Amino acid sequence: MDTTLPAVEVIIPHYRDPDRLRLCLDSLSKTRYPSMTVLVVDNGSGNPELQTMLSGFSGMRLLTLSANLGYAGGCNAGFSASSAPYLVFMNDDTRQDPSWLEQLVAAAQSNARIAALQPKILSLQAHAEGRNIFDHAGAAGGMLDLLGYPWCYGRTFSGVEEDRGQYDASRNIFWASGAAMLVRRSVFEEIGGFDDTFFMHMEEIDLCWRMQLAGYLVRSEPSSVVWHEGGASLAQGSARKIYFNHRNNLTMLVKNLGLPRLLMALCFRLLLEPAAAVFYLLKGAGGAAGAIAVMHASADFLVRLPGTVRSRCRVQPLRKVADRKLLAGLPFAVLLLRRRQFS
Repeated sequence: MDTTLPAVEVIIPHYRDPDRLRLCLDSLSKTRYPSMTVLVVDNGSGNPELQTMLSGFSGMRLLTLSANLGYAGGCNAGFSASSAPYLVFMNDDTRQDPSWLEQLVAAAQSNARIAALQPKILSLQAHAEGRNIFDHAGAAGGMLDLLGYPWCYGRTFSGVEEDRGQYDASRNIFWASGAAMLVRRSVFEEIGGFDDTFFMHMEEIDLCWRMQLAGYLVRSEPSSVVWHEGGASLAQGSARKIYFNHRNNLTMLVKNLGLPRLLMALCFRLLLEPAAAVFYLLKGAGGAAGAIAVMHASADFLVRLPGTVRSRCRVQPLRKVADRKLLAGLPFAVLLLRRRQFS
């Protein structure tokens, strides 16, 4: 390992499909950053062949958990087993440009206030066809509107954009995608890591929100490129995905929003959650499962509310930045005018 470069550990929670993991590790092995190690967190898969697989790669090790702790819990376990000053949390359905990591580390080293960075995330399927299309999970960097709905540069309401270099300038963003995000260890530890009660989905948005409340920055670094398969853990539109997205979205609002904006957002969301259930019902075949998932998410959110309020009491003392400086308004123009690119 090159001691002149800061050490980076790539933490990959893994649950199933070792063939997909092998392809990811093979791509990572080509990374041009000598101070990188990789920690695969076996999220209770029970696959005895993982250790043999990792032994075929240099600088890669395995952490075996007895149960599936989800993305959030798996990443937290990986953090506890690592000592590197920079960590990359990464999905096992990704491929990486050889220079992806050196670009992220250089950006992080340029400003001590940067707590998290996201590379440009492109679609792996489109890449295989020779096209440059942004991936749904993060695209060119995530933002959040006043009601707590996430959106991305490169991802509109009607789909994802072609990458023509329109987002190639590094910028402040609200959240970095858990598909591939570099974090500064000291800040991750300071704010308490991922909320493992989220299990999966939106835990990275909650994490980035707390980082920014504490006065740190989250940025995109488009010179770093990662390709993501997408939907490998849960298919887009699956009832389980809908459940986690709705439950965790409401949870992070209660944890992180200042009280005046929280009350306003919840008033609207009490109307919009039933509307979302109706939307799924009107989709036809399979829509009932989505509607039930929304209602289940809302019910579980209420059951878990006392614990969420206790979390809020731990988060709000971190606050150094007002909500109005973080949230990005409502991208209604994109929805109503059917715009195909954010400006």
